[in-house]
Amino acid sequence: MILPEREHGGDIDRAISRHGGNRAGWLDLSTGINPTPYPLPALPQSCWTDLPDRTAFAELESAARAFWAVPEDAQIVIAGGASALIAAMPALAQGDTIHVSTPTYNEHAAAFRAAGFDVHEQTEPHHTAQTRIVVHPNNPDGRLHDLSPNGHQLTIVDESFADVGVTSHVHYTARPDFVVLKSFGKFWGLAGLRLGFAICSEENARKLRNHLGPWAASGPALAIGTAALSDHVWADETRAQLASMSEHLDRVLKMSGAQIVGGTTLFRLYAVEDALQLQTRLARQHIWSRVFEDHPNWIRLGLPADASGLERIARALA
Repeated sequence: MILPEREHGGDIDRAISRHGGNRAGWLDLSTGINPTPYPLPALPQSCWTDLPDRTAFAELESAARAFWAVPEDAQIVIAGGASALIAAMPALAQGDTIHVSTPTYNEHAAAFRAAGFDVHEQTEPHHTAQTRIVVHPNNPDGRLHDLSPNGHQLTIVDESFADVGVTSHVHYTARPDFVVLKSFGKFWGLAGLRLGFAICSEENARKLRNHLGPWAASGPALAIGTAALSDHVWADETRAQLASMSEHLDRVLKMSGAQIVGGTTLFRLYAVEDALQLQTRLARQHIWSRVFEDHPNWIRLGLPADASGLERIARALA
């Protein structure tokens, strides 16, 4: 049986099939991926020809520990993308009842439902749930959460978009009831590399590594990730650039009558009269966006890379 695909950004193939053109001619704003990615370093041939060794994993773990100020007693689990770790989270679950704070990224609830758990998707806390999942900052509205361990729930915090500069919850991760997930592809703009991290207690790390198996990330991903996470100057400069571009994008959308709902400096969420109609209007100009079936007046846009992208959006909206 083939399960129906869940809605996600990045489905540019669907846009092309409906509105023509080719990938190079489209401005894909349907994701929250940095449009100006980290510059790829030169890689030794061994990254491609050899199996990743322990040293490569250790070097990336060390860079990640320094970048995110990971507590000494917490472990870092490296995987081939945050999606792989989201799918593995049921291996850590406490109890049968799961609370997912909504509206949010739909893969969290899907992973636990596929594993047979009783999943409650709601905005307010579900006090009898033994495991809670929160996205911080939230996708798609950018909501921030002030969380703390409560002793009777496993808390899983997806911080895929937190590297833009919001406060992290990583300082709780040495505890057995707290897990933080990190994505590499969003902030560093290299989603195709497939690299993600779980920061958690030693026992939870052991369960995840057993679930993921050996060589959970590729040699090139380990080398590029180590270089990027060690480059704090690039990170600081990028945060400033993203903040500036998101402000420019807000001005363009507000001029067309859109209302700002929220977002991060990697994506913006707007309220409009008819989001699907606006998505179609933009798509006819080969600009792809993200709409939401449950919120027909919401449209989400990622950032263009430069002023020419902003001008293209403004012309399409004019």
